[in-house]
Amino acid sequence: MTFDHELDALGLLCPLPVLKARKRLQGLASGQVLRLWADDPAAVIDVPHFCTESGHLFLGSEPAETGTYFYIEKK
Repeated sequence: MTFDHELDALGLLCPLPVLKARKRLQGLASGQVLRLWADDPAAVIDVPHFCTESGHLFLGSEPAETGTYFYIEKK
């Protein structure tokens, strides 16, 4: 999947991956895609929930060598 920016949140526990994603998304233009790389087990629930609550589009996730990649399109 293509993306415009990447955020490495490996080693960070809930709620830090989502908080860092929120901060990074503030600097993006509408329609740009952020790839969040996280290994927190709670991220599989937290990231889609964050997108629903904030209005961003959760494009999906895919396993990575370490953790998971989450794709978020800024509203």
